[in-house]
Amino acid sequence: MHSDGESASAVRDVAFGSSAGMIAKVFEHPFDLIKPLDRPARFLGPVDCFKQTLAGEGFLGLYRGLSMPVIGSMVENATLFVVYNQAQDFIRSFSAIPRDSSLTLTHLGVAGGIAGGVTSFVLTPIEFIKCRMQVQMLSHMASAQSPHPPVTKAPGAVGMFLDTLRTRGVKGLWLGQTGTFIREAGGSVAWFGAYECLSRAFLKNTSNPTDKSQLKTWQLIVAGAVAGVSYNVICFPADSVKSALQTSDELGSTSGANGAAKKRFFQTGMDIYRSRGFAGLYAGMGVTIARSAPSSAMIFTIYEFLNQTF
Repeated sequence: MHSDGESASAVRDVAFGSSAGMIAKVFEHPFDLIKPLDRPARFLGPVDCFKQTLAGEGFLGLYRGLSMPVIGSMVENATLFVVYNQAQDFIRSFSAIPRDSSLTLTHLGVAGGIAGGVTSFVLTPIEFIKCRMQVQMLSHMASAQSPHPPVTKAPGAVGMFLDTLRTRGVKGLWLGQTGTFIREAGGSVAWFGAYECLSRAFLKNTSNPTDKSQLKTWQLIVAGAVAGVSYNVICFPADSVKSALQTSDELGSTSGANGAAKKRFFQTGMDIYRSRGFAGLYAGMGVTIARSAPSSAMIFTIYEFLNQTF
């Protein structure tokens, strides 16, 4: 019975987490699109990137390549919530903590870090394909406006996947894994930690300070938004380096067809620091926070609503 209960809980986490991730990604995709495209050689900044994309492609251009980000967000959030809750069960068992006793914020932070670390291995290939698609679509758009537009279309997700396998092999799909792991493991400690901390602060004067069903909608929104900001403030440089590494071929920032494959995470980070300083590691952070706060609020609010309704 206990096993059946755990399986049912995992299925619920997959369903609720993926649903929340899908809805939030549709909202945040235009902001997410701008970040990997915002490079000094092409744009003056995020706003200029947004304007040029809108002028060249129209409103729908902001949603080009939406399929891979939606898949990535669904997989990411489903995995995060499943592993986060399973990690809590493991911590209870390992530390002999009764199920009716609350875990400390430290315990929850550890569970969040485990969830993020596991999720990174699933997420890296999806994000790699997504980043390459976004940059190549922009390059294709710019070429289409030239006197001699290309006759071929920008590659889709399947084409990009097969191209990666052909040029880099299976291992190439995990280019940027170090950055994704640092971002997801560290970021998830901050994400879940901030959410749980604020939730408990809102519930401190109630009969059960860990029962999130007592939270008002605005409290869920605030806790989720702060969690999103915390996630990005803590680990934004790692994500910047990861994105630069994954899009270096498309942006021509390395020599040779497989130049990016010869690069490593920390080397790429030092290159960004030497050329642009700390500002380069935080480039685009304003746009990212602008989308992550409401997006994270949506994810937690939708997840908790579904969890309490079904």
